[in-house]
Amino acid sequence: MVIYLDNNATTKVDEQVFEEMLPYLKDEYANPSSMYEFSVKSSNAIADAREQMRDFFGAKSEREVIFTSCGSESANMAIKGAVAHNKSKKHIITTKVEHPCVLNTYKTLEKQGYKVDYIGVNSNGELDIEELKEKINEDTALVSVMWANNETGVIFPVREIGEIVKSKNPNTLFFVDAVQGAGKVDISVEDSNIDMMGVSGHKFHAPKGIGALYIKSNVILPPLITGGHQERGYRAGTENVPYIVGMGKAATLAKEGLEHENTEVKRLRDKLETGILKATFNSRLNSSISNRVPNTTNIGFEYIEGELILLHLSDLGICASSGSACTSGSLEPSHVLRAMGTPFTSLHGSIRFSLSRFTTEKEIDYVLEKLPKVIEDITRISPYQDELEHLRKSRGKCSGGVCNKSNCNKGKCCESD
Repeated sequence: MVIYLDNNATTKVDEQVFEEMLPYLKDEYANPSSMYEFSVKSSNAIADAREQMRDFFGAKSEREVIFTSCGSESANMAIKGAVAHNKSKKHIITTKVEHPCVLNTYKTLEKQGYKVDYIGVNSNGELDIEELKEKINEDTALVSVMWANNETGVIFPVREIGEIVKSKNPNTLFFVDAVQGAGKVDISVEDSNIDMMGVSGHKFHAPKGIGALYIKSNVILPPLITGGHQERGYRAGTENVPYIVGMGKAATLAKEGLEHENTEVKRLRDKLETGILKATFNSRLNSSISNRVPNTTNIGFEYIEGELILLHLSDLGICASSGSACTSGSLEPSHVLRAMGTPFTSLHGSIRFSLSRFTTEKEIDYVLEKLPKVIEDITRISPYQDELEHLRKSRGKCSGGVCNKSNCNKGKCCESD
């Protein structure tokens, strides 16, 4: 049995998506750029998928959609293309909580002489909009933000930011990493002043290895991969037809499922979140705001190690994460939680649970049944017993089913009454 609650890392390929792809993995294998009749179906399939992505993005024209291999490639194409197109400007603005594919690209540009300002967030992960306003100037080539944070699910006010960027400097390009927003919130580009926006198919039930980049029609970027004419010259190389088809189908299904995502998936997320916080005395929500994508919660368990929690959960068939999958090999605490000022007591013990439309009530009930015992067992062997005992008493919560409130003689947990 596998209870998969790591959907911000990747998602299950939807069966309908797989079925749509299958003919192009088997019978319809022609190169879409060829001139004979056999290639027409592949060429038309790409055109249909491009239209599906145009609709998904809320773009004006399907010509504004470029297929890539992933979100990281989309980000690199947008960021490096934006600064290469306007070499006279050397200032970039981004945030401290971006995905590593964005942050590491800016670290590379800093070594090339660019000045990058990293905008901070508050304890809930909300962006400091006033700081962003102050930083935009005549030398700003690019402002780059994510639509939703991959670790906390916090949604940034993209439409407001777009208005600020263009009112302060109309020539500044605006790039949005929408990898974690796509399929969870409305990501329409037309009313957001977005010049470029990247998504990754495997975050909304398409396969790994396919992404897309929106490039506004009046924006011209140099290609990241040179060669043939494919993707309007922006990305050379024979198109990955089955995966493009799969992404188009997945985008249509995701758009159709937005209401379900924001009602049923959110309900299950809230049930999981509330249940964990109630059942474990040393837990805290790392972002308490409601303005989050509906599938994500990030909970810190104080004075215990997140890696140990994940190992115990894995033994029970439960898949979760301690942060971005792209930094899972690092022993460093999450840069997102550090930017939020998350207390050191829970920084190493923070776990992200991310649901999908395939998550069931039974799975959530199973996690709520098993997780409290896992936390209790790990807490019992923590070297911070004095701190944990103080935490128990200060929060008046249960330890082993006995109430810790000094004025309570019920002999059971008050919070369950």
